[in-house]
Amino acid sequence: MSEKFNQPNPQECEKFQEQLPELLGAGAPIEDNPHLKTCELCRALLRDLQAIADAARQLMEVDQPKDDLWERIESAIQAEKADGGPAGE
Repeated sequence: MSEKFNQPNPQECEKFQEQLPELLGAGAPIEDNPHLKTCELCRALLRDLQAIADAARQLMEVDQPKDDLWERIESAIQAEKADGGPAGE
């Protein structure tokens, strides 16, 4: 049996999207939501949000820079300025 795909109903999409943060926060299987079964627009939105969340998790896994990284960058810029290098032009 194929699913029926209609034009998105803006009111239904708006209602679903207003509930989306709460649904995601609850950790419930949001893919089972009845609105998602008929609305490609909201399914695409959910896929995008999941991709963003996955990317954010991957970024959090990256080693954090050393505490003095910004100080070293600033020192290097100041040294270049003092030497009349490209930063001082």
